[in-house]
Amino acid sequence: MNKILIVEDELLEQEFLKSIIKNELTPEDRVLTCESGKDAIELAKEHKPNIIIMDIMISELDGLSATESIRKFLPDTSIIILSAYSDFSYAQKAINLKVSEYLLKPVKPAIFKKVIQKVLASAPKQSVIAEESLSTDKEDKKSFIEDSLKFIDKHFKDKLTLEMVASEVFMSPKYFSQAFKKEMDVTFTEYVIKVRVQHACKLLENTSYPVYRISSECGFSDPSYFNRVFCAQKSMTPNAYRSHTRTK
Repeated sequence: MNKILIVEDELLEQEFLKSIIKNELTPEDRVLTCESGKDAIELAKEHKPNIIIMDIMISELDGLSATESIRKFLPDTSIIILSAYSDFSYAQKAINLKVSEYLLKPVKPAIFKKVIQKVLASAPKQSVIAEESLSTDKEDKKSFIEDSLKFIDKHFKDKLTLEMVASEVFMSPKYFSQAFKKEMDVTFTEYVIKVRVQHACKLLENTSYPVYRISSECGFSDPSYFNRVFCAQKSMTPNAYRSHTRTK
């Protein structure tokens, strides 16, 4: 019988992981969940899981510190680390703790399923982070950004929310927000506004649409807010921008 402990404080992410894992288990297997590092240690002591999926950024005690404590009494348990950060210092510490896998978020369902199958089939003492796995995770990170930007470009005229895009790329809103900012160097909201203003500029240059219509067609529900955002981006009003570009 397998006992699997999922340590993840984002409930949406927790359910995502559980749904994939359960498809790989038998009726006799058990899946336990908790949301903090301290709870993870207590559950690990009580139930002695043979597999642990541990997020790094969790409350009370971070995932690597919890793993370090668990390793003292469960030296052979297979531990999969999940992280939204590609900082090598985290991976190095994970290697020293003899974790089975170190996966960068967002983890695609197919990748996570493959890892779970591998860990379930492997002997308890096989604890290696393969370079191939880390390379795959980097490609997933690149793919996550590309998929996010494509979705934003397609839907920026709609009532686009961070939660919508996060769901599209199989990521919790919290981690999507962090990872997007880290990769793009701007927040999700800042990027969407930039895309909308760029489209507004094209309409101001090439159409005679009134500003309120352009505001609506670019995804702004409030024309006065659109004016403030446009001025902040272009240092002039939409009408001034139209006049300026047409006198060149």
